[in-house]
Amino acid sequence: MAKSKMSQKLQPWIDARKRYRLSHAHVQMARELGMNPKKLGSLANHEQQPWKAPLPIFIEELYKKRFGRSSPENVVSLEELERRRSLKKQARREERQKKKGALTEEKLDESLRDE
Repeated sequence: MAKSKMSQKLQPWIDARKRYRLSHAHVQMARELGMNPKKLGSLANHEQQPWKAPLPIFIEELYKKRFGRSSPENVVSLEELERRRSLKKQARREERQKKKGALTEEKLDESLRDE
């Protein structure tokens, strides 16, 4: 089975989700907060620093403080987000092809009328 191609922008988030055992909601909250997935290791508590909250709880607290709610209204997984983007890109590509085809037909019709 072929592995689907993910955006280079989203791949670090997928790796961070697996490494730090984050849910889709936690990843979305961290992305909305503008966190860097490569820097989550410094925020994560490896059970060696008792003053630090575990990473998912830390993200939830920051999200609540910034946005005033405990979680996003609509949680969308990274895979679903990538699927939506690819569908949108495909629709735009098809629309562009239709326009291009219509323009070439118009030019062909004009050239036939001129003759």
